Amino acid sequence: MLVGRSPAMLALRHRLDRVARTDFTVLIEGESGAGKELAARQIHSASARGHGPFVAVNCAAIVETLVETELFGIEERTATGVRGRRGKFELAQNGTLFLDEVGDLSLAAQAKLLRVLQDLRVERVGALASYRVNTRIVAATNQSLAAMVQRGQFRADLYYRLSGVEVHVPPLRARREDIPLLVAHTLRRHRAAAGEWTMAASALEALATYHWPGNVRQLERVIERAVALCNTSEIGLPDLPPEITQDYRDLTDHGEAEVDQTLQAWTRRYARLVLDRCHGNKRQACARLDISYHTLQVYLKGSGAASTRAKHLDRSRAG
Repeated sequence: MLVGRSPAMLALRHRLDRVARTDFTVLIEGESGAGKELAARQIHSASARGHGPFVAVNCAAIVETLVETELFGIEERTATGVRGRRGKFELAQNGTLFLDEVGDLSLAAQAKLLRVLQDLRVERVGALASYRVNTRIVAATNQSLAAMVQRGQFRADLYYRLSGVEVHVPPLRARREDIPLLVAHTLRRHRAAAGEWTMAASALEALATYHWPGNVRQLERVIERAVALCNTSEIGLPDLPPEITQDYRDLTDHGEAEVDQTLQAWTRRYARLVLDRCHGNKRQACARLDISYHTLQVYLKGSGAASTRAKHLDRSRAG
């Protein structure tokens, strides 16, 4: 389930709903842990194939010599002691086949996949004939396949076959306003096993300050760690890893944090911190925050003023 009500998530849900109405191949792009498989499952469940199977394949985990067997299956008695079994394409008949991290397939494996995608006909290892499958393909990658094509690491013809309809899942740092909802959702999931838990305002602010390179998956692991180690029913700053709380402490080392601040106000303060660390360079700050220049200006204007250092640098450049 995709959790969040930020503009980025609302736009993503709208795009997924539109894509689900079609039967086209979809390429989902996004960083590791951002929720690409959840997006793929939403496409499947909202589509006409929602009653059929959803079969997920981690392409990065398939042994090179077993690609054909895993994807296409193998016939009975192909070799001594070998039992026949269906491949992932066949298991996903009348449903959706999700090829996760498709960019990790070798060039040889890419050629085998392309052969099947061209006409959706599968031939089991050791079989004398092929058969047609009725399967929708949704692929995902945490890499730029276009850049990989330029470097010769990904087949251009397979890229064009997969990239007809593209969906981008935003990283968590681009939708910080969803963090309280994600925290509440994760705590509810563990309620039966771990009891009732709440999050102190300072801890929630620290989570909103962190840049989350591991995205939602990392956030979930941090919450689980806090639940396991917390000695009270309220998760506080000491229950979070130091790397999570460092930016928060940098923001509040001048005094006590105001616990009744809104997350929007906190986001503006964090934008100023990042701008300071980028020595007033707004382009670099936008890149680190993963926001547009216009959004950064809104944050700075909304806070009343930019940081003192940024103002000084801006005046120096103007002069």
